[in-house]
Amino acid sequence: MFKRIALFLATNLAVLALVSIVMSVFGLNPATNAGLLVMAALFGFGGSFLSLAISKWMAKRTTGAHVIEQPRSESEQWLVSTVRRQAEAAGIKMPEVAVYDAPEINAFATGPSRNNSLVAVSTGLLRAMNRDEAEAVLAHEVSHVANGDMVTMALIQGVLNTFVIVLARVVGRVIDGYISGGRDGAPGLGYYAIVFVLDMIFGLFASMIAMWFSRYREFRADAGGASLAGRDKMIAALERLSQTYGESTLPKQVAAFGISGGVGHGLKKLLMSHPPLAERIQALRDAPVEAVRGRVVT
Repeated sequence: MFKRIALFLATNLAVLALVSIVMSVFGLNPATNAGLLVMAALFGFGGSFLSLAISKWMAKRTTGAHVIEQPRSESEQWLVSTVRRQAEAAGIKMPEVAVYDAPEINAFATGPSRNNSLVAVSTGLLRAMNRDEAEAVLAHEVSHVANGDMVTMALIQGVLNTFVIVLARVVGRVIDGYISGGRDGAPGLGYYAIVFVLDMIFGLFASMIAMWFSRYREFRADAGGASLAGRDKMIAALERLSQTYGESTLPKQVAAFGISGGVGHGLKKLLMSHPPLAERIQALRDAPVEAVRGRVVT
């Protein structure tokens, strides 16, 4: 717990120092509107695109995933050949294929672009699912890659981060000016306390927007999986997940790209990265055949 807090503080201090140096070089003052926008963009997009750039490396490191370079078994051979066939059908470059050790049924896709990606499955999935179900899960993940979901999520997160930073500080100036009676001068401790609270409040709403899109892309990836593997296989895979999913052991960095998320109610549901499995299954059943066919990239 304390190590995580220390790492968080150290990271933010390092970013602040870097931003201060960059802005000093260009002669920008964060107290001005131009300076605030530059600072917000550096913070907002910098972290998102850095995470995107190292996403494959981070996923391998945090999950201990073994990339299949030369298949060592019939199961690994089937995984590689299935992903290759689906990638060709989706019009993307062959992703790296990996297996990671985890008890639950899960899989994820990540990577900085459609043609530089990783598709990984858990050992729990290989044990619990039959080939048709596993094929549908792979198709779902390949669809995430084909839809460019990793890049889109990074862009949305960058825009939202920038919006939160700018809005919190603009509103903070207004409130601080009202409280201080409009006195000129450098902002006091009250301003920083107000901005801190506003960052938390606006950040919560920004997370809701990001998670709304995350849930939307899951429906698209399900439709893409149904297109690549077949609607019945996709429905069967989701039904299997609803029966035996288990608690996810995926690290936070890639949890949103797993095949399924947890269960939430009320406010927690608004912050979930995945829709309930029952809703996803019903959406596939209700979709016209024409809406499923050919819907890998929308």
